[in-house]
Amino acid sequence: MKTYKSHFMDAFAVKHPSNIPGEIIGKGGNVTYAGRELENYLKTKGIDPLRVLVTTLDADNRPDKQYLAALSYAYIVCPDPIHSSFQPVALFSNNIWDAPAPMRVLATGNSISHLVFSLRSHALRNFSAHAQPMVALIKTDFWSVRTIVEDGHQFWRSYFRFEGNYRALPLHLPIYQDAVLSDTYWKTLKAQFLQYRRWTYGASDLAYVVHMGFFRKNTISKRDLIAKTWRLLEGHVTWAVGPILVLFGGFIPVLFHPKSYAALELPLIVSRIQTVAIFVAVVTVFLSLKTLPPKPKRYKRHKSIFMVLQWAYLPFTTLFFNSFAALYSQTRLMLGKYISKFDVTDKAVIFQAADGTTSKKL
Repeated sequence: MKTYKSHFMDAFAVKHPSNIPGEIIGKGGNVTYAGRELENYLKTKGIDPLRVLVTTLDADNRPDKQYLAALSYAYIVCPDPIHSSFQPVALFSNNIWDAPAPMRVLATGNSISHLVFSLRSHALRNFSAHAQPMVALIKTDFWSVRTIVEDGHQFWRSYFRFEGNYRALPLHLPIYQDAVLSDTYWKTLKAQFLQYRRWTYGASDLAYVVHMGFFRKNTISKRDLIAKTWRLLEGHVTWAVGPILVLFGGFIPVLFHPKSYAALELPLIVSRIQTVAIFVAVVTVFLSLKTLPPKPKRYKRHKSIFMVLQWAYLPFTTLFFNSFAALYSQTRLMLGKYISKFDVTDKAVIFQAADGTTSKKL
């Protein structure tokens, strides 16, 4: 803190007390407590909250060098900044060369997904390191302290607080993040599943959206509300069962209706869909190689070959970490076994000393 304080107008740390009534253990409670402390600080200093824009960063986040400048510019020129949040592109590439192959496949897939969503502003929602004006945070009472997915949920809280007059705007600059990496290979696999379990638990937003949108009085355009609700539902259903249906669904009807023409044609249709999926996978491999950070000197040239061969893990990672994690989260929601604790994801970084030795630090 003392090292960098001279580079800023001010810098201070806020300790979040434990066991606050009504809060679950998670990031939402942490940043909300810090946000309220910031609100008090602004009042003490006489700073207009309209002139303050808040970005929440995790410990592994590394913003692009031009992030703050671009964010400031976007906020200034935005026609309606109070009713907007600004979403940079999350790229999980900080330690991509050090993570195991399945984690590299998932991290790269996530990075490319965020690149795609940054081009679909109508479907963009808050994720991880988003920025929102302090005025809007005060009006929404900051973030939710009762969910483990506070980032995506903040989109809906803001959307209903401002009667639909709210949107997430893409900021086409990256926030570099870590791929999942723990002490051992098996701990890494477990940590990755827990991360996806938390992300897929965003399906819990559906009940909130339906309740606030259709069972409480509001002036939101029903056309916009229905479209957003449908995208939310379709996204989480596809997350859970889409890969399973693409891989196996085409062959199930034949087992029950072996003489049905439609049942016999379905595997052919699915085969064509899988052909398109292979083409998309090839494009993904190309993009992954183009967006890789420079290879650390501690790795030899053949390491680059494994960056291509790793995609053989794609069916496994898609089924286990996407579909199964989503089915797990949605089943818990259905049974009322709610997840009430934020599991911090292990993200280690490997350092190389001058003598060539390496060390891993979580």
